[in-house]
Formats: sequence, structure tokens, C-alpha cells
Amino acid sequence: MTPGATPADRVERHKAIDRAYHWVMAASVLILLATAFLPILGIKFEWVGIHWVTGLILTAIVLFHIIRSSIRNFWAMMIDSGDLRAPFAKPGKYSPAQKLYHLAIAVLILSTIGSGLLMWRKVDTPFWQRNPYWLSTDSWGVVYAIHGLAAMALVTMIIIHVYFALRPDEWYVTRSMLRGWITRKEYTDHHDPRRWPAKDEA
Repeated sequence: MTPGATPADRVERHKAIDRAYHWVMAASVLILLATAFLPILGIKFEWVGIHWVTGLILTAIVLFHIIRSSIRNFWAMMIDSGDLRAPFAKPGKYSPAQKLYHLAIAVLILSTIGSGLLMWRKVDTPFWQRNPYWLSTDSWGVVYAIHGLAAMALVTMIIIHVYFALRPDEWYVTRSMLRGWITRKEYTDHHDPRRWPAKDEA
């Protein structure tokens, strides 16, 4: 157990439902990337069905996240005046770097979802027969370009995310995504209580 991490000394950072969303999204993205790129690398398997079903799961949980965030605090992950006035001071719950990373991930995920839903029309499903002529050849080219570029960018973003998640100075943030809490000392060392009035986990 982390020193000083008794229940009375824990500060809640992520609720269970938010941690579940994070890990389901992570698993979905990894499955989508594996089913997209492994066949290109010569590993052959029936990937199309897995890919579009997982894409629908990702779409559903991202929609859930957008609705939940809008109800709770949509602007929590946006760069605000406090970040601009004192970019190197203690942040609130999220640092400017975390907010910028979230913005980049949001753009890439929404790009893959939007283009993927269009591409879904070219796949035979229980709902319809494929229609490759739904868009013009040029339009399909744009859709495929957006989907492919966003997917490749996601690989880079995941590598960056894993790198920072494993850094010793960031481990307390990673642990909070596993257990939901940080210690009171970690809270006071890394966050401005005026910008993030945290609640005890106990």
C-alpha cells in the first residue's frame, strides 16, 4: 500500500464509472488498431467483423462519455484562463499538458468514428447489404485518408500516453486510473486546491 494511503487519507480522483469508461475505450482502440494493422503486416484472420463491432462499441461509449461530461462539467478538460495566466503553476485536477492531450485524442477518435461510420456502409452487416457506391470514388478517397491518418496518429499518441503513464513522477496519476484515488500529500504536492476542491475518498 502507498505510504499514508489509508482510506481517510485518500482523495478521490476518478469515479469507478469513469475508470471503466477509460479502460473499455482503451481496449476498444487497441482492438481496432490490431484488426486494422495486423492484416497489413501479413497476419491473416477474419478481422472485418471484429473491427466494425468494436467500432460500434467505441462509438457508443464515446457518446456516453460526451453526454456524461456535458451533464457534469464539459469544460473541465478545456484550457482555461488559469492555465494561460500561470502555465507552470500548480494546476487544478488536470494540467495544461493533459488537457491538450485529451483534445488531440478527442479529435483523432471522433475522426476515426465519423469516417468509420461512413465506411461501415461498405460492409455487409445484419442491418444491410454493402453499398460501395454510396459515395463517389473521390469522396471515398477522402474518407479513407481521414480514417487512415487518424489511426496512424493514434498509434503515436498511445505510445506517448504509455510512456508518461510509466514515468515514476507520473505514477500517482496512473494509479488513480486503476484505484480511483491519490494520497492527500500527492494532492497538495501537485494540485492547487483553489482550482480543484477535491473530495476525500472515505
